[in-house]
Amino acid sequence: MSLVTFLGIWFVREAHIALATVGLAFLCENLLRGALAPVFGALSDRIGRRPLLVVSAAATAAVLPCFLLVEGPASLFLWSAGMGVTGAVNMPVASALLLDLAPPERRQSVLALNYTSMSVAYTIAVMPAGYLAELGYGYLAMTTAAGYLAVALLYLCFSSTAPIERAPGGQQGSFLAFRDRSFLRFALFGFIFPFSMGLVVSASPLFAADSAIGEGYIGLVLGGNSILVALLALPVASRIEAAGPARFLGWAAFLVAAGLACYGAIPQAAAALLAGTIVFSFAEAVFSSAVPASVARLAPAGRRGAYQGAWALVQSLSMGSALFVSGLLRDAIGWRTAWIAFAVLALAAGAGLVRQRFQERHQVGNL
Repeated sequence: MSLVTFLGIWFVREAHIALATVGLAFLCENLLRGALAPVFGALSDRIGRRPLLVVSAAATAAVLPCFLLVEGPASLFLWSAGMGVTGAVNMPVASALLLDLAPPERRQSVLALNYTSMSVAYTIAVMPAGYLAELGYGYLAMTTAAGYLAVALLYLCFSSTAPIERAPGGQQGSFLAFRDRSFLRFALFGFIFPFSMGLVVSASPLFAADSAIGEGYIGLVLGGNSILVALLALPVASRIEAAGPARFLGWAAFLVAAGLACYGAIPQAAAALLAGTIVFSFAEAVFSSAVPASVARLAPAGRRGAYQGAWALVQSLSMGSALFVSGLLRDAIGWRTAWIAFAVLALAAGAGLVRQRFQERHQVGNL
């Protein structure tokens, strides 16, 4: 993630590729990753998690630094396709492995602890990464590739495994979740969380760069976001876990809307980036664990990998479209109006999640 944060700046400034084209390439990468994620998730239900994770990390270490070779749209789309294939494994299979190992009643806390670990790692990485980017993106590429090789080694040598449940007859298929109305209803509104994450990670650095803010400050602010999430995620998950992971997702979406509105409403760009990211951090502390825990609750026995893969498809489409859509809106109406439009979208999704939760409680009460 320390590299992904600054890739948009690299492709626009160094490779001289139009922002809309960069956004389209990121969207295609995420489409490919999302389309393959249910397949790899379902495959991991049959052959196990570890082999796929080792291959994915090693392949990513080889493909990722090749962004330095991108010179135009054609090579950008080729690189994005390679990243889409290698990344299609990690999202669903790593989540499924973690859920295999977690006691069902503690899944949200375990997911929060894992997210806290990732936030701490991102904090450690993104601040120096901003300064490395200013020195030269080659340094950033080398350190990121080394990190992925270390991940592959850790999975190979130390990864624990748990017995995998077998799906009952008639519940096979990589895209089973998309025939589940409960999953589809959840995805209809829950997309706002990965979409807003894509906006914060990929679009807000470009918004700041267009306002003449340096990579060092951008890295500092995004690193602060990770520190806040690291401090809040586990305590928040522990407090709300007993009520069910979906209960507070609507309110988390309202916080997302407030954070995006700060980007658009605060006149000074540096202050807008800081305030909006801080507000977004409080929302992220809730949805980072509540969303995958909610998906895990929807999955029938033996199909955890397939359902995590289906959510990875939704997540990839949402995150991947964020930069593309923001690029189009920036060119059409400017950054400030675009952020307000995104805030309104988040408000609508939050209202849908609150309404859905109210209807579920009403149905349970009638029963």
